[in-house]
Amino acid sequence: MPRRRRRAGPALAILTVGLSLAGWAVLIEPARVVTRERAVPIARWPAALGPLKIAALADLHTGAPHVTVEKLRDIVTSVNAARPDLIVLLGDYVIHGVAGGRFVEPEPTAAALRDLRAPLGVFAVLGNHDWWYDGARVTRALEGAGIRVLEDAAVSVTANDRSLWIAGVSDVLTRRADVTRALAAVPDGAPVIVLTHNPDLFVRMPARVLLTLAGHTHGGQVNLPVLGRLIVPSRYGERYAIGHVHENGSDLFVTPGVGTSIVPLRFRVPPEISLITVGR
Repeated sequence: MPRRRRRAGPALAILTVGLSLAGWAVLIEPARVVTRERAVPIARWPAALGPLKIAALADLHTGAPHVTVEKLRDIVTSVNAARPDLIVLLGDYVIHGVAGGRFVEPEPTAAALRDLRAPLGVFAVLGNHDWWYDGARVTRALEGAGIRVLEDAAVSVTANDRSLWIAGVSDVLTRRADVTRALAAVPDGAPVIVLTHNPDLFVRMPARVLLTLAGHTHGGQVNLPVLGRLIVPSRYGERYAIGHVHENGSDLFVTPGVGTSIVPLRFRVPPEISLITVGR
């Protein structure tokens, strides 16, 4: 066999594998919304509250490739079928500047989310993309669909005949992100879960917060073997990129979200409906 032909064989194989992986990352994985269930044990969780199942959605970025309003309706159906106790929406409902995408106004997204159902309610915070667009308009759209938006505010819900507080802290990149104001109404010693868009805020959470829930990072969108997550939009790198983080006695959960931003690809970080069960 000629030497040139022997060299061409491995090169062709490498090219084929590369094109296949690129096709997967652009066409297949970003379109596959998975539902992942995780247990998040919290030693300080009050036994009287019992376990709590929370469905977390973030970074919908409606209009990004593969994220249509019709797709959101399918996601809503999947979330409701899981029968969570509480549903939280962690920001970035609109999209800016993703290749192959198109801008979708917040009202159709809110209309699709209107059908979310959970005994303890559906609560939301806004993300940086929402404020870059028009945070007030995104808030009106969500609240017009019956979804309570918590921007540096808190509400009490009843779980297992006990009071549980849900607080929302505004986006740390675009707003004041006033943790003190968000927790002002929460009585000392009362159990509280904090919703925020950007997990970088976790370092500012007081010890009284049982759990912080966030999105924003997309899990890096790409997680390469050996090299890891090359780009995570966080000042802490991969530290708060994805999943459950237990640090200094406090707990954070970061969902990798649904849509894409800047580049329309995901690799080994599929779009996710995060179902977390919190308890001891």
